[in-house]
Amino acid sequence: MPVTVRTFATSGEAASALSSERDARYFGGGTLVMRALNEGDVSITTIVRATDHALTRLDVTGSRITIGAGITFARVLAERELAFLHPVAASIGGPAVRNMGTVGGNLFAPAPFGDFSVALLALDATIALQGSYGAREVGIEEFLAGRARQAAGLVLSVSFQRPSSSEAFRYRKIARIRPKGGAVMTFAALVPSSGGRVLGARIALGAMAATAIRAKGAERVLEGRPLDAANIAAAAAAATEGTSPIDDSLASAWYRREVAGVHLRRLLAGEP
Repeated sequence: MPVTVRTFATSGEAASALSSERDARYFGGGTLVMRALNEGDVSITTIVRATDHALTRLDVTGSRITIGAGITFARVLAERELAFLHPVAASIGGPAVRNMGTVGGNLFAPAPFGDFSVALLALDATIALQGSYGAREVGIEEFLAGRARQAAGLVLSVSFQRPSSSEAFRYRKIARIRPKGGAVMTFAALVPSSGGRVLGARIALGAMAATAIRAKGAERVLEGRPLDAANIAAAAAAATEGTSPIDDSLASAWYRREVAGVHLRRLLAGEP
């Protein structure tokens, strides 16, 4: 079946095309769309592109960071302002994937992929969307919960507060093939502290559900308490509360459930 490619000068025009054509898919870096086409997905009849420079804009205003949806992981690695996200971007694929894959596209990557989305969930990101309803912003948890419905709109950017310190944000990906393998599981933790106590803990897990999910049990354990060995152990014990790990060729759901607490403890304790 032939596939039509439509290129627009503005994100608004591209969003309108996506909303009006049910079988259209947006082409950012192509790491998801081209894979689907190469695997014979006949449901895609139109590819929509946009050359709008706003999609590749990086804005750092005070402590607020906004990353255009079209920014690639290679660009993330090149930006000094995003140094805390360098380990996240570096864990995604090899150089070819990082040169093409985009921040916006990663929001739609199915488990065991979507590692950048795990980090964005821990950072409590806001997603800017454009669709037939106009422009709006949604929290990342709402976005991920309705991700299938969001495909009819265009992601414009993601924004979040910069972590308060280098120790406040932590990331780890467990993979069998490095650096480009799918994740056995992925962890991102935001653990800012004040007066020696954790305030505003957010812990996100990848491959522990159909989309990135928060480890709310572990968050509750840490909130308002010191990040010491005892509390870290208690958080690790609560890591899988409310999760439903995926079962795939990389690891079984049972295995993911068994070892998640071990890796979360190491991440929070700063162990290799």
